[in-house]
Amino acid sequence: MADQLEVAVLGAGIMGAAMARNICRTGHAVRVWNRTRAKAEPLAADGARIADSPADAVRGADVVVTMLYDAAATLETMTAAAPGLRPGTVWLQATTAGLDGLTPLAELAGAHGLVFFDSPVLGTRGPAEQGKLVVIAAGPEGARDTVTSVLEAVGDRTLWVGDDGASGAATRLKLVCNSWALTLTHATAEALALAKGLGVDPQGFLDAVAGGGLDCGYLRLKSSVILDDDYTPSFALTTAAKDARLIVAAAEAEGVRLDVAEAGVNRFTRALAQGHGAEDMAATYFASFDD
Repeated sequence: MADQLEVAVLGAGIMGAAMARNICRTGHAVRVWNRTRAKAEPLAADGARIADSPADAVRGADVVVTMLYDAAATLETMTAAAPGLRPGTVWLQATTAGLDGLTPLAELAGAHGLVFFDSPVLGTRGPAEQGKLVVIAAGPEGARDTVTSVLEAVGDRTLWVGDDGASGAATRLKLVCNSWALTLTHATAEALALAKGLGVDPQGFLDAVAGGGLDCGYLRLKSSVILDDDYTPSFALTTAAKDARLIVAAAEAEGVRLDVAEAGVNRFTRALAQGHGAEDMAATYFASFDD
């Protein structure tokens, strides 16, 4: 095993809890904080210590991992953690923060002498629980050995895209990847909604495309959510809506028009208004129908 590290994980939602659990399995000493303490407490059975505050969680940590809802929540949490931070601590910023949101995070890291890695992850509940996320990372090459065991605990592959966490290289690639995942989700939902509207057996559609170029794993994954009427979130719709807005904003800033992504934001907004925010993002299906 690699030398034992003190690792603080801030955020124990669907992704953060799974990541913390897998880091515990490496033998590293893990402290976890979550705004709602009850969500973090089950991790005590895996060996994590549950912290009362962000500052308590990060005090003495070699590595801090943030996996929170958005950039604003991350900035607020790390600002609250500041009394416990020490220069030289490595910060693995795993939240999908968006380009505008990343800048103040990098500035906060610089103000406290932290070694900043922008390291968003690809994957949902299943891959997170299995330690099979894909980590998209940018950060100083000289500090990578420190975080290797942590990254290997949460993912089966790390894609390095730059030496400067503040450059936005990792976040840019994450937004592109998420744009594809969200588009596939909407496309699946709309195809099944159309099948329902036309009185077509949805299994007939799935059988027709099976094994061909139109088939893909994500179609199978999200169609099963819809057809089984089980919207237990692997990626919550409210988070998907947030990411969709970040994608559109990033595109607009570069003069790129994303008509499909903008329509996707509208679909998510309707599904949110219908009360599906806490469900899996496949609940965009319901945006095709009136309440």
